[in-house]
Amino acid sequence: MANVVIIGPGHPLRGGLASFNQRLAKAFQDEGHNCEIFSFSLQYPSFLFPGKTQFTDEPAPEGINIHAAINSINPFNWIRVGNRLRKMKPDLIVVRYWLPFMGPALGTILRCVRKNKHTRIICIADNIVPHEKRFGDKPFTRYFIKSCDGFITMSQKVLNDLITFKNTKPVKLVQHPLYDNFGEIVSQITSREKLNIPVDQKLVLFFGFIRKYKGLDLLLEAMADPRIREAGIRLLVAGEFYEDETAYRELIKRLQIEDLLLLHTDFIPDQDVKYYLSAADAVIQPYRNATQSGVTPLAYHFEVPMVVTNVGGLPDLVPHGRSGLVTKPEPTAIADAILEFYQKGKQHFIPSLREEKKKYSWEIMVESIWTLANSGK
Repeated sequence: MANVVIIGPGHPLRGGLASFNQRLAKAFQDEGHNCEIFSFSLQYPSFLFPGKTQFTDEPAPEGINIHAAINSINPFNWIRVGNRLRKMKPDLIVVRYWLPFMGPALGTILRCVRKNKHTRIICIADNIVPHEKRFGDKPFTRYFIKSCDGFITMSQKVLNDLITFKNTKPVKLVQHPLYDNFGEIVSQITSREKLNIPVDQKLVLFFGFIRKYKGLDLLLEAMADPRIREAGIRLLVAGEFYEDETAYRELIKRLQIEDLLLLHTDFIPDQDVKYYLSAADAVIQPYRNATQSGVTPLAYHFEVPMVVTNVGGLPDLVPHGRSGLVTKPEPTAIADAILEFYQKGKQHFIPSLREEKKKYSWEIMVESIWTLANSGK
């Protein structure tokens, strides 16, 4: 039995990173290890956070000790937390890295920990080169990378980005595990009744935070294709705007597609996620660029076929013609793919979806982390 600490967002912080960390902690616990999460007392200053709130009002996950300890902008806090973890001497720290802004805080904490000459430090890198570039990205990331003993990436794109920093530490590519902590599949009829959507409606879903790189505007333009209207297809947009929504509202009005859209643009509580995924015929990911996507393992868990663009790691995660369809990040191409999906029918994809989802295992993730942690001893 080992003592494991995960450094990254956790309850009451909300979002995919917190959900992932809490599910990973459970996976370590299921294998008999002690595991706790060191989260943030202050994750982002309010002027840097694009959403409405950083916090959830949902209950904390049971059986996981979560410390709201790290202040991302206070160097004195970084040293205090680092020394606290150094004295704790966990056998393993798993640290999440998703934004260069976090590089100074996390890099300093981990440098303090390394002084105990015992703890192995493995990073799960969601991004190395961020989607939206800012001043300081490269030096902050370089500073952080030097504090780790090994890296897990969940896409070839992130692995390639890591190589550009001349990283010499071991790296392992592991598929993003299934988000199986949002409940089980609900019948489409029940889900649509819950969301007040007609049972016989052809319905595709855009799910998750709305940011420029995710290409919702491309999908809206695809929905304006006359063939989409003729086919009777509607789009459900479920997720909070993480940028100014004015441009999207104006685009919808200009395209005259208000009647083709169902806009649920507030944050989707965890307990409702299953209804949105189960209600959809297909999930559309019209991204302009991508590393990996947390929406993909969510779709696999709920056995919903996907239409994704051929950017970043998305084509590797969604075999074309099997788990879904891969297309260009262009409105006409996206419309073509949606229409092709309905020509083939949802059931065409289900057998391959069920086979492919077996790769997305938390046991594989935990085993890979331990393999890296032991490789440099």
